[in-house]
Amino acid sequence: MRHTRRSLLVITAAVLLPAVNFAQQSTPTAHLTMKSTVEQAVRNSRELAIARLQANLATRTADLDRSVFRPNLFTGSGAQYSSGFPLAPGGGVPTLFELAYSQTLYNPQARGQLRADEERARSQNANLDSVRDGVMVRAALLYLELGMVRHSLAILRKERENAQRITDLVRERVAGGFELPIEQTKSELNAARIEQRIAHNEGREDALEGDLRDMLGLVPDQPLELAVEDLPPTAEQPVADLVAQAVANSPELKRAEGERRAREAILKGARASRWPTVDLIGNYSVLSNTNNFSDFFKKFQRNNINVGVQVTIPLLNSRTNAAISLAQVDASAAEMDVKNKRSQVELRVRSQSHLVRELNLGRDVARLDLKLAQENLAVVQAQFDAGHATLRDLEQAHLEENDKWLAFLNSDFQRQQSELALLQATGQVSRILQ
Repeated sequence: MRHTRRSLLVITAAVLLPAVNFAQQSTPTAHLTMKSTVEQAVRNSRELAIARLQANLATRTADLDRSVFRPNLFTGSGAQYSSGFPLAPGGGVPTLFELAYSQTLYNPQARGQLRADEERARSQNANLDSVRDGVMVRAALLYLELGMVRHSLAILRKERENAQRITDLVRERVAGGFELPIEQTKSELNAARIEQRIAHNEGREDALEGDLRDMLGLVPDQPLELAVEDLPPTAEQPVADLVAQAVANSPELKRAEGERRAREAILKGARASRWPTVDLIGNYSVLSNTNNFSDFFKKFQRNNINVGVQVTIPLLNSRTNAAISLAQVDASAAEMDVKNKRSQVELRVRSQSHLVRELNLGRDVARLDLKLAQENLAVVQAQFDAGHATLRDLEQAHLEENDKWLAFLNSDFQRQQSELALLQATGQVSRILQ
């Protein structure tokens, strides 16, 4: 029995293991470019889907307010009993069937609320562009940083090999009495620091890959292959032009201006609520003769129609002044918020444009520093080939070149990150990344 059970387990494993291996191998590698990454991120963005729902909610709220000014038709019937004067529940006359029509023609307070919600709906729809730009920037940054981290890992692993050779060489020289033991500790410390940087970058690579797969809707652990690609170049623009573009395209400034217009509409409606409201009303009813109706009235007419305009004139409404005061404070706060947002946008864009210029210069410095290290490596290599430099000198030159490479990659990514932030602030992300 045990032999039979063991045989079944072996057969099952033989059948399932190839299927598992096939499933693992069948996940295709995702070949990504920056453009395809951005496009796929926009298509799969949950944040953008939520923003669309919020915009739709704001539009439906405005539709709900607008329904007050559209025709409304109601019907109904019921049964009632009365003893004495023939009144239905609620004070009306007994009816077998009733059809009521109502439509608001003039109500400034309701009209003000409608205009406010229309402004907010427009702001929510305009916010979709802002959310989309944010998704595009995050996708591009993930793509660029993952490429930078992978390049850094390749350099660090090469640097680890060079550091190991130096450590082995120093160990031999210490053993031979040509170096002090402190030199061996220094070389081992340098190798340990490289291992620490490799571990940090490997963890960062795994986190970036997970974030990118989640953003693009890929399966977990799907291999990613990135094309070596840089941020598309942009023409340098004067600071004044960048500020003007940011003020014109800033989503937060547009939202603040929309909210200001909404509160001004509410204030206008609150002030106009002192005037009468006008409603168009109509009523058709089929009266009931069951509840002692003919005992109280000489003539009974079953079908009745009433059509007219109802004007409500406010004589004393304590709530009006309070509503006006509240709307005035709200409108003033919104106006101050617009001024504050405009000032923040201008200052942020000016600061960001100066930072982009500074980081571009920093990248040039890092590039020249790398070029100098490469030229120094070539000199040391020639000296080593001629017998005028030691292997330690050559490996040290390799380590220095690797360090300059890492510094250049980090400087270049900071420059790209800053440029993307400036493009997002000035509303140019779609033009550059799509």
